[in-house]
Amino acid sequence: MSNFTKDSTATEVAATLATHIAGKVILITGCSPNGLGATAAMAIAPHNPALIILAGRNRSLIEETEKTLLEKVPTLKTRTLIFDLGSLKSVRDAAAEVNNYPEKIDVLINNAAIMASPFSKTVDGFESQLGVNHLGPFLFTMLVVDKLNRGGRVINISSAGYAFGGVRFDDPNFEAGEYDKWQSYAQSKTANILFSSALAKRYRSKEILSFSLHVGGGIMTNLGKYLTPEDLAMLSFVTIITHEQGAASYIAAAFDPELEGNNGAYLEYCKPIPTLPESPWTRGEENEDKLWNLSEKMVGEKFGV
Repeated sequence: MSNFTKDSTATEVAATLATHIAGKVILITGCSPNGLGATAAMAIAPHNPALIILAGRNRSLIEETEKTLLEKVPTLKTRTLIFDLGSLKSVRDAAAEVNNYPEKIDVLINNAAIMASPFSKTVDGFESQLGVNHLGPFLFTMLVVDKLNRGGRVINISSAGYAFGGVRFDDPNFEAGEYDKWQSYAQSKTANILFSSALAKRYRSKEILSFSLHVGGGIMTNLGKYLTPEDLAMLSFVTIITHEQGAASYIAAAFDPELEGNNGAYLEYCKPIPTLPESPWTRGEENEDKLWNLSEKMVGEKFGV
């Protein structure tokens, strides 16, 4: 196993895996400045990728990240993709745009997310954290999965927040009871884990690799914009790490050849680890299948292998 640790940075991991980055086409969602998607792109950029596709909802922020990247590596080839994960129509339009690209995709990093937000619904009527963090990425991935090269990778950014609870299969939109923002976040992050392991199994014959990951600690990014002082006090036990440390696992998941034997795994600090024994909702074929079926029902489309 690669000798990466909790102190490894995205820059260091990318330098180690430079030969595996060269020539690759990478699509990263949620590439706003000060976020981990942008940090990952910055680490990848110097190592001769064929193309980095920067995706996000806010055009001006995505273009700001693109400008910074090109200032760092003027020869870098970039492209922007603007869409809203909270809108199935927007997701479908973006997927159609990707499917019209001349290039195949080597790595898809589903990074964009919201956390502990007040109750709201997407334009399609889904609870927002489930909609943005899982249903949008699920639909986008499944619509572009045939655009992936053999050996291509799908990386779903999860969180240790899965420990707060699993997928509410009977009431995913909190229609029957009081909304809990942390239960909602946990549901979406558990879904990221189950989707990753299910995708790995269902698309093994097409040699698609899929991983979920927790960055390993807390990082001050825009993801935390909804956190209250009470939330911060509750989370005071969380180790604070840098953007570079957090994005290191993105790079390992996307490019480390030594992870090929761990398809479907959940990673932390660049290495596969089991989810907690007391969180059985994060694993098992029954949970994977239930999530897959629920997701297909909610987005209104079935996906066969």
